[in-house]
Amino acid sequence: MEQDSSIPKIHQSWKKVLYNELNSQYFKDLNIFLLKEKKHHTIFPAVENIFSAFNKTTFEQVKVVIIGQDPYHGDNQAHGLSFSVPEGIKLPPSLKNIFKEINVDLGKGIPESGNLERWADQGVLLLNATLTVKAHEAGSHQKKGWEPFTDAVIKNLSDGKENLIFLLWGRFAQKKASLIDADKHHILEAAHPSPFSAYNGFFGCNHFSKTNEILSSLGLPAIEW
Repeated sequence: MEQDSSIPKIHQSWKKVLYNELNSQYFKDLNIFLLKEKKHHTIFPAVENIFSAFNKTTFEQVKVVIIGQDPYHGDNQAHGLSFSVPEGIKLPPSLKNIFKEINVDLGKGIPESGNLERWADQGVLLLNATLTVKAHEAGSHQKKGWEPFTDAVIKNLSDGKENLIFLLWGRFAQKKASLIDADKHHILEAAHPSPFSAYNGFFGCNHFSKTNEILSSLGLPAIEW
């Protein structure tokens, strides 16, 4: 799949863990689907950024996992990290609410930049369940093959590591709890940070301070949120 592919290279640490998925028939079918889509439509994020979450945070580095659903479908927003936008892009509503919660929880100022690469560099895997989307069509690449792949990511993290912290915001992310061994890992659940649900349990969840408390108890550095 290296030639004539709409799926870029993934970091070697993930390639080893996900070997069976990357060589599966469903993944080959997904690549064929993306090649066809790319001929007729604009796809977000740009092809080289599809695996940004994995290339920014290696398997060994992962300490925290934040699960989103789809990439942003607006122009210039998606760059391969859930909830994140590139430098200079207006903060989407959910991300604005995440920053508001961090402000109240940890007393940090609200940044102008919505680029969360600095989180990824510290071991926060910003994982969307679906890694691509057709421009301006939310959810358009759901059920095309990404979900079994990203489910396998979660399952391999659960099986292969210990004491990860999974932040599951909203019902969609919370359904992924069945893939996680709760005896080995820490699962924090809250409402989704979108404007429709943030006041129903996201605000006041204190997930950012709780995450750092868990990391501290494990002798690991806190995340600079």
